[in-house]
Amino acid sequence: MPRSKRPAAASDRDVKGSIPQQPQGAVSALLPVTIEPGGVRYAPGIRAGRWVFATGHKGTADFVSGMAPEVIDAEAPRHGLPKNKKEAQRIFTNFDRVLKAGGTTRGSVVRVDQYYTSARVVDAYHEVRREFFAGHIPPSTSNLHQRFLLAGQDIEVQLIAAVPESGFEPAQHRPAHLPVHASSGYSPVLTCGDYVFIAGQTSEAINTAEGPLDPLARMPAGHLWKGTPIKLEAEFVIEKKLKPALAVVDCTLEDVVKAQVYLRDIDDVPAFNEVWAKHFGARLPATAIITTANPGFICETGRIEINTISLRRAGRTKKRYIDAGVPTAFAGHPQAVRAGDLLFLSALMAVDERGALAPRVRVDPRQPWFADAAQLQMDLILEQAQAICRKAGTSLANVVRAQQFHTDLADFHPAWSAWQRHLPQHHVPFSAIEVPALAVPGAVVMLDLWVYVP
Repeated sequence: MPRSKRPAAASDRDVKGSIPQQPQGAVSALLPVTIEPGGVRYAPGIRAGRWVFATGHKGTADFVSGMAPEVIDAEAPRHGLPKNKKEAQRIFTNFDRVLKAGGTTRGSVVRVDQYYTSARVVDAYHEVRREFFAGHIPPSTSNLHQRFLLAGQDIEVQLIAAVPESGFEPAQHRPAHLPVHASSGYSPVLTCGDYVFIAGQTSEAINTAEGPLDPLARMPAGHLWKGTPIKLEAEFVIEKKLKPALAVVDCTLEDVVKAQVYLRDIDDVPAFNEVWAKHFGARLPATAIITTANPGFICETGRIEINTISLRRAGRTKKRYIDAGVPTAFAGHPQAVRAGDLLFLSALMAVDERGALAPRVRVDPRQPWFADAAQLQMDLILEQAQAICRKAGTSLANVVRAQQFHTDLADFHPAWSAWQRHLPQHHVPFSAIEVPALAVPGAVVMLDLWVYVP
């Protein structure tokens, strides 16, 4: 991407020449930039009260000019370090910038989520991550996806950190019954105040000698039917991974407020939702179901990964369900859950009350060039998001993390234009990722949105 043509005025810069945080309602954009051509306003970081969010991080030197030249080095690509190691180093260098601008440090990171284009990328990234966190890696989620926004990009990372204060310091938990391979090295559980972060859990065998998938999560060898594969894996993840992780800090499924569920097969959604509802009943957490590449997880044959955020059962912060009359893509899923100063929405698609694509966003096949599907759908999604935010006592302007999942990244800029109409002049903390499919026929974009409640 070419460099922004409108540099910040001298008065907008501090004495070291960096662009300071920019106030935006109750939140502050950290190191905001405008990417040209296209006028895409991006916030590499957001400070919101006692939280710092860094979303959509790539191997770029300045956030506006594509991948850093030293990462790609097309003329001498094998002269120095492996490309993906340089890419990871650039990402973590940028994280340090965001954390410093937000008034916190790498030791206060509470969660990190990584997406890759292929498995070959992961080890180089892990080497850099272990060094960055000095062996004290927070809960982590990693899976594989099709494509990212920048040419040559193999890694996309999101990070959440606390600004520590008395009673609000991150504490990592490493229970022996939830082993993590040394190459990953993250903590399965982390607490910070009343919040509990659980790393992404897969159906990988607890005893590696019995793997790669745990025996309880796989079909009996040689059988075409003795169980439904996604149900077996979902049951295993919930019963043998999530519940024990929550129990480490005296929590249960009832305390979960947000979950991201990654599935490699979009046709697994209905059966997964059966298992999800069985365990949560009518009080599901805000849930995003995201399709990965295939394979998508550490186990090549694995079908699922789930991460969660919960509230301590004995804490003062309580969850509150938000009903703004907005339809959800899946039966029984809540519109949003408020957990103290954070509002977690279930992933939004432009649907009607039946969970089908809303009539107002359907492009007429008889005259297909008179409208753009991504723009229409994102307009409705943001309209619905604003209604949920208002019902929860906040505003869409207080967004702290916006993950867009596109069936084709060519739709990114039309979707971005909807942000410009709803939040003009606002720098958005977005990440955009291409996925193989979305669960609603005709849907081309899905938004997983987190918002600060002042």
